[in-house]
Formats: sequence, C-alpha cells, structure tokens
Amino acid sequence: MDIGSRETFPAHDVEAARFAPTQGCATPPGEPPTPRSDAVKYMLMIFQNPSAWETTPESEKQAVMADAEAIMGELVETGEWVGGEALADPSTAKAVRVRDGVPAITDGPFAEAKEQMVGYCIVDCDTPERAVDIAARWPDARLWGMEVRPIMGTDGVEM
Repeated sequence: MDIGSRETFPAHDVEAARFAPTQGCATPPGEPPTPRSDAVKYMLMIFQNPSAWETTPESEKQAVMADAEAIMGELVETGEWVGGEALADPSTAKAVRVRDGVPAITDGPFAEAKEQMVGYCIVDCDTPERAVDIAARWPDARLWGMEVRPIMGTDGVEM
C-alpha cells in the first residue's frame, strides 16, 4: 500500500484536503488566474522502499499515515496545501525513451533504485526553508527520503 492511498486516508479527509482553498494560488477550472502572493509552489516528492514498506508492521504503517494526515490537516489550515496524490506501485510504471525517433518502452520505473517515488505533495510557501521544514516533518523523511523542488511556470519562473 502506498502512502496517501485512499485505503488508508478516510475519503472525506483526502477530498477535503485536495480541494481546500489555498492562498489565492489554486484557480478553479475555467476562471482567470488569481493574483499571486510572493509565495512559491513546491513539489515535495515522497520516496519509499516498496519492499521495506511491504514488510512494515501494520501498526507502524498506520502511525506513518496518521502523521502524514496530521501534517496535511495543518497545511490545509494554514492555506499552504495545494494538493497531492499517491502513485501506483512502481512495478506498474513504464519507462519511455525515444532514440533515433524510435520509442523504446520498458516495464518498471526509469531508475534502478531501491527507493522509488511513491507520491507527492504540492505546497505554496513563502520561503524555500518553509518547504524544506514541511518535508522534514513528513514521516517518509524519517524512513526513506523526500525531495523538494520549486515548480516552474510556463514562463520559466518559479510559480
């Protein structure tokens, strides 16, 4: 089971978090963009070792999920939560490479690694330090790892 899966988070909590208003940065479909603050959106990529997660006792999995849900709740309250999703098991991934105009598609994740990206969160923060602080509190940072990157707009400027 991946972190953030609907089987673990009650559906009403995930839906509330996913569609919670943000600091004027999430624009509903069909509406003009809302003027932005100085905040930047960051993607917090969640990494896990799927083999290790499978062997984690259920009580520890529930504790990890509860910690993540608590952080999500805080971010909804502060208006920093933009959204996030769990990803399907890495074994379902397809790696696509085009060489000399010919696509080569292989099963499995692109990188050969024990730790795989299993989900992501998008947060809207005033500083990169705040985004790193959030990632450091995420339970997967204690067990495997997190990566934080600013999200770029179509103009090449951080959003």
